Amino acid sequence: MSLRRRGKPKDIIIGFTNQAIAWSRTSSHINCEPKGVLVVIDRMLLQERLKLEEARFMEDHPKSQTLFQQAKASLLDGVPMNWMVKWPGGFPVFVESGDGAYFTDVDGKRYLDFCLGDTGSMTGHAPAAVATAVTDRVKHGTTFMLPTQDAIWVGEELQRRFGLPYWQVALTATDANRFALRLARHITGRPRVLVFNWCYHGTVDESFITVSDGASKSRQGNIGPAVDPTITSRVVEFNDIQGLTRELTAGDVACVLTEPVLTNIGIVHPDLGFHEALRDITRNTGTLLIIDETHTMCAGPGGYTQAHGLQPDFLTVGKAIAGGIPAAVYGFSEEVASRIRAAMSLEDADTGGIGGTLAGNALSLAAMRATLGSVLTPEFYEKAIPLAERFVVGVQKVINQYDLPWNVTRLGNRTEYWFCKTPARNGSEAAKAKDSVLDPYMHLASLNRGILMTPFHNMALISPTTPADAVDYHTSAFEEIVKAIVR
Repeated sequence: MSLRRRGKPKDIIIGFTNQAIAWSRTSSHINCEPKGVLVVIDRMLLQERLKLEEARFMEDHPKSQTLFQQAKASLLDGVPMNWMVKWPGGFPVFVESGDGAYFTDVDGKRYLDFCLGDTGSMTGHAPAAVATAVTDRVKHGTTFMLPTQDAIWVGEELQRRFGLPYWQVALTATDANRFALRLARHITGRPRVLVFNWCYHGTVDESFITVSDGASKSRQGNIGPAVDPTITSRVVEFNDIQGLTRELTAGDVACVLTEPVLTNIGIVHPDLGFHEALRDITRNTGTLLIIDETHTMCAGPGGYTQAHGLQPDFLTVGKAIAGGIPAAVYGFSEEVASRIRAAMSLEDADTGGIGGTLAGNALSLAAMRATLGSVLTPEFYEKAIPLAERFVVGVQKVINQYDLPWNVTRLGNRTEYWFCKTPARNGSEAAKAKDSVLDPYMHLASLNRGILMTPFHNMALISPTTPADAVDYHTSAFEEIVKAIVR
């Protein structure tokens, strides 16, 4: 197949030259100021290259393709979880094993893993301390509906890291957020919650709301909602202090649920002073503040909350804290704990919509103790963050070299490049930069070169087990992938 451009030039992406770089140690914005204009990406060529990458993927993964066809007989659309069908290439690779920053598929191909379970394996795959603790715990029983001594150690460690005195354990961050929302509504007597546009809090019903042209509505793809989220929720743009004030002044919002930095629509950092304003407004209106640190644990041992001195009423976190074993926690202040005790009776403890038979199980707690005690330590971040900085420098070098209208940002050991020339300030700005052809091309071309990026957006998590030369390999592959679609 010839890849030479045919016909009249059309469908191009405009690139900007002379892009300036500015960043800080714990987080980075790469700011690009347009000074000149160059045509850089040919959309027809992009389509042709995507077809070539798809053909290459099919040829290189015969066993995964066979297993995918077999799985269709027992699993809906051939996958155990529905969104796995969205991996580019027509089917997902089937994994054989993982270790550190790498995994191997059933076709024997080894991949540098920058997805890391979309934070679930941010520790790297199969960390030794967790593997040992989990193996020992399995031999002695995994769940009892009774506490183990590990629970006390985990509670005290969470106190130390996040500064909140009381904690409870769930199985997923979604559950932790759900439980926190229920408690907030219960103790405040208020019916609504507020979230930010294009937020991500797992499958929490109240968060599937968006705002467009000033009107709130259910997010596209919100499957079978029990209640229209416009009834349960208010929504404003991230960094919109005026909108936040307007929506909370009515006095019917129990809590604000937010990540300290948006992460699932690209990395969207808070404006200077935003978190101080958020905390002041919530306190002045009697609204509780829930900080979801599930993705932002990448910022440091105590997440963004510890790194930046935030003071939430509730804090939720899951995924990485148990080294890949299902576990999550939610903590709350002394005042919230007092209000919970005053508003709940012992008789309702098992029927209030909070908890679960497997929540707080012995296996999850053993994994959390091992992870927090031996893996997600200050040393983890001291090694991982410089590697993430190296990743950002490499990507920015290629962006500059080819005058791409893209930007790359970082939060701790989490990095992301996005298809807009300057970092977004809110979810709407980030969403506008999505590209239904460029995105699968970048992902599939990376996968064909032995690199797994996080699906649905261009995020890379860097664990301390990632070799520095592997980061450099990504830079080279990234340049090759970009160069293939540049005229």
